[in-house]
Amino acid sequence: MSKISITAVMISFCISALSGPILIPFLRWLKCGQTVRDDGPAAHLKKSGTPTMGGILILASVAATSVIFAEDYPRIAPVLFLTVGFGLIGLMDDYIKVVCRRSLGLTAWQKLLGQLSVTGIFAWYLIRYTDVSLAMKIPCFPGRYLDFGVWNIPILFFIVLGTANGTNFTDGLDGLAGSVTLMVAVFFSVVALGTASGIEPVTCAAAGALLGFLLFNVHPAQVFMGDTGSLALGGFVAGCAYMMQMPLYIAIVGVIYLAEVFSVILQVSFYKVSGGRRLFKMAPLHHHFELCGWSETRITALFTIITALMCLAALNML
Repeated sequence: MSKISITAVMISFCISALSGPILIPFLRWLKCGQTVRDDGPAAHLKKSGTPTMGGILILASVAATSVIFAEDYPRIAPVLFLTVGFGLIGLMDDYIKVVCRRSLGLTAWQKLLGQLSVTGIFAWYLIRYTDVSLAMKIPCFPGRYLDFGVWNIPILFFIVLGTANGTNFTDGLDGLAGSVTLMVAVFFSVVALGTASGIEPVTCAAAGALLGFLLFNVHPAQVFMGDTGSLALGGFVAGCAYMMQMPLYIAIVGVIYLAEVFSVILQVSFYKVSGGRRLFKMAPLHHHFELCGWSETRITALFTIITALMCLAALNML
């Protein structure tokens, strides 16, 4: 591991870890407490009032660290833009919900418009100012790429928005989204270093930021990341994948994101088709396991281990 990468991890970790004891009391003072759904698992009711918007720690740490290396590593700019762009959309949503006391936050159309705008700028920058092709590396076939031609742009929008919202669905248990995405960030860091892709400062910064954030987010959580953090992490994952022509690998290393999204889709579809019956006890998937009697720490550990194993498998497919 290069000195630059180690430095990025350490700087980002220190910013995140040292800012936590300052930000968390401030969020309490703002009364940014999480509102827990009455129809959710009963064990979550005790979490009501826990500060949210803790994703600010992740955003600030990644952004501040990346800026230090931006001049020497210009390829981190698109990843940082997508991370911060989606994070700011989540921040606005969280702020409206918990500070302005408007429970719905941004409307679905406002969120979609914001996400489409950020993704559009990312795609434009990728095509106009970088030499990164939208052709995608095919797992298990080194040197081979999948190129959809004119369909590459619509596919990019689908993958970026799907990844961001899949990460958002994964954020439902103490430490879950942070731990799973930490494994993905380490995977991208290893690949970035091994291929000299030039984005390793931002991937390592994300890993360091998540390590610092998890100090306050593991069970029992002192703060939640909120949409601020979960959407930012989704943008980060999608940005890294596209900068290294690896969006197909998201289906492998992000298998938990996919499982969470599809559990919701299947639940809603089955409910409508069957006339009110449920396929899972509750969706997203992690809540189903909770209602089966699993503890939060057990579910988080299982999902993190699965992600780590899938990351190892993905490395073997390069």
